[in-house]
Amino acid sequence: MTIDGDGLYLVAGIALLVGAVLPRLLRRYAVSAPIAFLSAGLLLGAFVDRSRLSPITEPELTEHLAELTLLLSLMGVGLAIDRPIGWRRWSATWRLLLVALPACIAAVAGVGWLLGLAPATALLVGAVLAPTDPVLASDVQVQGPSTGAGAEPEEDDEIRLALTSEAGLNDGLAFPFVYAAIFAATKGTVGGWGLEWIAWHLIGKMVIGVAVGVGAGWLLGKMAFAAPLPTLRLSNFREPVMALAMTLGVYGLAEVLHGYGFVAVFVAALTIRAAERSHDFHGELHGFLEQLEHIFTWGILLLLGVAITGGLLTPLTWGGAAIGLLLVLVVRPLVAWFSLAGTRLRQSERWVTAAFGVRGVGSVFYLAYAGSEFSADLPWLWATVGFCIALSVLVHGVAATPMMRMVERRREG
Repeated sequence: MTIDGDGLYLVAGIALLVGAVLPRLLRRYAVSAPIAFLSAGLLLGAFVDRSRLSPITEPELTEHLAELTLLLSLMGVGLAIDRPIGWRRWSATWRLLLVALPACIAAVAGVGWLLGLAPATALLVGAVLAPTDPVLASDVQVQGPSTGAGAEPEEDDEIRLALTSEAGLNDGLAFPFVYAAIFAATKGTVGGWGLEWIAWHLIGKMVIGVAVGVGAGWLLGKMAFAAPLPTLRLSNFREPVMALAMTLGVYGLAEVLHGYGFVAVFVAALTIRAAERSHDFHGELHGFLEQLEHIFTWGILLLLGVAITGGLLTPLTWGGAAIGLLLVLVVRPLVAWFSLAGTRLRQSERWVTAAFGVRGVGSVFYLAYAGSEFSADLPWLWATVGFCIALSVLVHGVAATPMMRMVERRREG
């Protein structure tokens, strides 16, 4: 049975209500919100016209919806981090970004090549699936900014800090490798585009993104907390919607200047937080962004569930399934565990940090962004990415609560 028109609102409303209530009812059984909403989407797919709700048929809508969700999440997690950025303070983060991320890309691309994929397609799969997700990993990330007179900016949990800061930066850091896959598919051998890629897409756009983030964040911080006239001080307005204005403004500026907007937004959030760490305006901004992010995340998961019911996974091969299983269960845990050697994480903390490389909305965005250059393999690519995201939602959603409780018990012991 297919429902059209007004009936769709009823079914979508019921699905959202079930997805919102079910995790709380089944909290003791470790059913996370992403699992509930993906499941609700699978049920919703039985009642709607699935042909119009596929990322393959609606790539632009998919790209922009995932893009906006990521932006909200990146600004939110940047404002939530208490610990100031630094080379030693964020040592685990730099290991995950500079060692684990490229190693995961290389490993997944290598597996894809061994399975018979063209080099450009294998590289795209690695780049799309490599970044961990700032959206679906809320159960293992910092929960919000500590504000007020008694705030302790150095008290971020090591696991949560590492996973949050990694997810905040690696969406932007994966972009150069997505471009490399596109160039390999459209420009031929690396000799024809390698120098341009290193100089501009790997370094130049990254530098612009960081510079825009620092500059815009500094200016917004001054406007929010230190404007000379109280009537111009943004923190006096108590308008959380300013968080959305900041997010879109910084992203738009970075993109206009041809930098990486994802990097700019996260860096701007860190810079704004550094302007006045204890002010409770940070909490208001973060809370507003978190609510918006939840709405968009639920929508994406519902649509992903609908697409799966509509046959998104039909082109999935044993090779595609093997890539997803190896990445979630083997490649990411092992690569991240080795990359974290020498940090101040305890052994159990190191394993938990390595295991939670959640895949999600970032992968949806990158594949929607680059998919037009890989039209021949697009159904298989979406099937593989969709399978990997669903697997990650299930595995990490079930494991998050008990594993974090285990770590807390060991710390207390």
